[in-house]
Amino acid sequence: MKKIKYSVLALATITASLFTSCSSDDDAPMIVNEEEVITTVTVSLTSATNGNVTLTSRDLDGDGPDAPVFDVSGNLAANTVYTGSVVFLNETETPAENITTEVEEEDDEHQVFFTANGGLDVTTNGFNLDGDGNVLGTSFVVTTGAASTGTYTVTLRHEPTKPNTGLTDAGGETDVSASFTVTVQ
Repeated sequence: MKKIKYSVLALATITASLFTSCSSDDDAPMIVNEEEVITTVTVSLTSATNGNVTLTSRDLDGDGPDAPVFDVSGNLAANTVYTGSVVFLNETETPAENITTEVEEEDDEHQVFFTANGGLDVTTNGFNLDGDGNVLGTSFVVTTGAASTGTYTVTLRHEPTKPNTGLTDAGGETDVSASFTVTVQ
């Protein structure tokens, strides 16, 4: 009888140690969404009556020693409505990778913000929305007011708080930001 008690006790100990030593190591791995390289930001503004304006920021060496190169194709007309779109590219690859596609596929994790500073009389609204009805901002409407000059900043945020009232309370991380000197005449 003593032998059976020891055998049952040994079996119980082995079974318990199997259950406690086997952990759930086969949990689904955490998906890492690597930050994309964005070298180029292009804002295209189109007016049916006053032509097109393109704003481009290109920084091919990223955080390297070279400063970004900014190009503004012309001035905005005063008191005009422009339809707008923004494209984000990785031009370190050939052909250039269109990051805008990923931003739009992961629309609930991104938002584009537009900020006018320095007296620039420009408002941006009419944004396209993500799948949850919150602002995405890859297409938009720009309305100019009186003649003015200032900076127009485009910022792409990853994992912002949505909805938000703007860049100041959006949180998240900045994927790219580009500030253009713009003139309304």
